[in-house]
Amino acid sequence: MNYSIYAESTPNPEVMKFVANRMLADKSIEMNSLAEAKGISIAEALFNFPFVKSIYLSSNFISITKIDAIQWEGIAMQLRIFIADHLNSNKLKNYTEHITTENKVIVKDAETKKMISKEFSDDEKVVEALLNEYIKPAVEGDGGAITLNYYKDNIVCVDLKGACSGCPSATSTLKGGIESLLKQKLNPDVEVIANET
Repeated sequence: MNYSIYAESTPNPEVMKFVANRMLADKSIEMNSLAEAKGISIAEALFNFPFVKSIYLSSNFISITKIDAIQWEGIAMQLRIFIADHLNSNKLKNYTEHITTENKVIVKDAETKKMISKEFSDDEKVVEALLNEYIKPAVEGDGGAITLNYYKDNIVCVDLKGACSGCPSATSTLKGGIESLLKQKLNPDVEVIANET
């Protein structure tokens, strides 16, 4: 059975979600350059388009962030066909099978803005579990992800990925959705902030 792809708009006007009828990945990964896409053939190929700014690959979809200077009307169909052709010219595969995560998570350091590997504390694991259970399905539906960066002194810092990064409604999602959930389930004094990139 071949891959078929359809394009779906997201709440972020700069991001389009391309959904496959089959799984593409067993891990989620955000790539902001060709170097970060190394070893993931579909992402490497997409970065050859000059209007592709970043890529978020997860389960059965690819979210693509475009540059500001171009409109989706001119490129969405081209990308949909390209993705389908690329996937169908390769055998069915898991594009993230070579990525190992062990027990550590990769987060963006708040000061250096570089990706680092760290192990979550027990409290951070509780927050991560809540985000995975209650938030992950909703934001993946919109082509993005909100993942824990750290939890310290009642501050929950999250990373915004895919369609969530730069989304006009991200602040209301953080405060109205995530913060109210964590106040109810974790601690009434918690505050949620985004790790600005």
